[in-house]
Amino acid sequence: MKTLSKIIFKIIGWKITGSFPNIDKSIVIFAPHTSYWDGFYGKLFFMQLNINYKFLSKKELFRFPLNYFFKAFGSIPVYENRHMVNNVVSLFEENKNLHIVLSPEGQIAKTDHWKKGFYYMAQRANIPIVLGYLDYKKKEAGIKGVIYDTKNINSVMQQINKMYKNVQAKYPEDFAFDKRFS
Repeated sequence: MKTLSKIIFKIIGWKITGSFPNIDKSIVIFAPHTSYWDGFYGKLFFMQLNINYKFLSKKELFRFPLNYFFKAFGSIPVYENRHMVNNVVSLFEENKNLHIVLSPEGQIAKTDHWKKGFYYMAQRANIPIVLGYLDYKKKEAGIKGVIYDTKNINSVMQQINKMYKNVQAKYPEDFAFDKRFS
């Protein structure tokens, strides 16, 4: 699959930038998320990294017959409840090597605030946040950086806003930073 994803990336003219950090566990936020194509490009990107990862995806995608596809795709359904953060933290406790990938916007429609579950997952599991991205203007997927200190949500969100500042979404008009932290 790694070779196939490299070939597809090359054919469609995309490249990978940055390298995945040498860490065993992380929350990987992947932004901007303004199109269903983001999942396709993101999957091609992660297939090339040689890491153990799972995607968090909205529960509505797990209806028959698509549920089989998304489970094979490495997705875990997200049920918006107070237990989701604890469920992901438990996954980290059960696995020596795992990276959970999600979109902090929580949807493809424009929003002026990001869901903070990713922050609480990283903080409670005591793991870093890796900032993955897709830039449609440059046709590249990659890693922008890693945030190891997750003690202060204001600091984390300000770092995130700064790192994604020049990243071009497929639909730029639908991408917005969390305005509470700009």
